[in-house]
Amino acid sequence: MPRVALKVDCDTYVGTREGIPRLLDLFARKGIRATFFFTFGPDRSGRAVKRFFTQPGYLAKMVRSRAGSLYGFPTALYGTLLPAPVIGERCAHEMAAVAAGGHETGVHAWDHIGWHDSLPRWTLERVRGESSRAHAAYERIFGQAARAAAAAGWTVTQASLALEEERGLLYTSNTRGGEPFFPEIAGRGSAVLEIPTTLPTLDETLAWESLRDDEAQRAFFRAAPRGTEVHTIHTEVEGRSKLPLFTQILDDWLGAGVQFVTLPELARETLARSPRAPVRRVSRAALPGRAGWVATGWPQDAAAG
Repeated sequence: MPRVALKVDCDTYVGTREGIPRLLDLFARKGIRATFFFTFGPDRSGRAVKRFFTQPGYLAKMVRSRAGSLYGFPTALYGTLLPAPVIGERCAHEMAAVAAGGHETGVHAWDHIGWHDSLPRWTLERVRGESSRAHAAYERIFGQAARAAAAAGWTVTQASLALEEERGLLYTSNTRGGEPFFPEIAGRGSAVLEIPTTLPTLDETLAWESLRDDEAQRAFFRAAPRGTEVHTIHTEVEGRSKLPLFTQILDDWLGAGVQFVTLPELARETLARSPRAPVRRVSRAALPGRAGWVATGWPQDAAAG
């Protein structure tokens, strides 16, 4: 029986403030539990404009996916023409409501744009500072240390993996493609289990020329679960402008008998299994519909879904 674990990335202020309540209502009506990962620091989304010059294909992806309607006007200006709101300070109530609703939670980032665009150039101390601020904010809101993390933009380095291992996390979800594994970068392995996202994201498939309308999107996702899948959604997209389409995708999956599980359930299930999950080297991959690169422990063609 196909299973899907929903991983909900909360990247922006508007997505956290508006998308979380709508998704919580949807999940309650459908009887689904998900795993949410939060960004706590300043929303500097407007600074992503520099990707037009640094990431080949970024402009084309934005145009094909109609990014302006997906993310909303204010988000495109935060951190540039508009001050960057500190998400964890303004949206603590929405974040706490996730746990109160019975869902799992974890850390996504402090500064999402900074981590996504600059992590490989940061020193170990800079990475430690960013990670520490995010985890401290999580503990203030939830009253306990986080047991899971999911890297912004699926961007990881040897330093970030080492710091996650120091925290004794149950699992991470930092990469794309394949089954759970223990990651290794530059010969240094991590004892923290990695659970990759396996399905393409909606903001990626919206940029695929082969899927031009909602019915084509539904048909693709209806057939996508083939075993146990991890599907990443975004509060800015599925929780706002694409909520009706996402609701239809969930209904299609429920109608087909897809079972929904959480990432901690997959982690404990994997860790209890014998033999132990494999060790895989983390590399970079390019995915259809996404500009730049993502981390993967799988061959690039498999990482594409």
